[in-house]
Amino acid sequence: MKIFVIILQICILYLFHFVGTVIQNFFHLVIPGSIIGLILLFICLCLKIIPVKFIESGAGFLLGILMLLFIPATVGIMDYPSLLSLHGALLVIAILLSTIISIIITGMAGQFFEKKAQKGEDEEECSKVSSGSA
Repeated sequence: MKIFVIILQICILYLFHFVGTVIQNFFHLVIPGSIIGLILLFICLCLKIIPVKFIESGAGFLLGILMLLFIPATVGIMDYPSLLSLHGALLVIAILLSTIISIIITGMAGQFFEKKAQKGEDEEECSKVSSGSA
């Protein structure tokens, strides 16, 4: 029964992908249909049109096999040795730099929000102490 539920939930996710692709083709948009479908799904989840439990197991299953979904694209790169030989080093450098920059920005943002949360807790504790002593 659980397999049937997962298949049904994956079909719901695919339906959003299909609707996004139809919208993209109908309006001749440059945004890919899968992204439009993802935005529609996000809107439906935010507005609680579709409860999370309707897609939770299917999405969890797809996330569990996500690496398997990238294998065909990775193997497809092997058909283009010129890409890897000529621009491979630049590609690796770009990936490493973008990863390092992402880690730095994420760390700085995390520290900023942690300090902000700590400052709020300190001010709240300080106001409790000052109001209690008066």
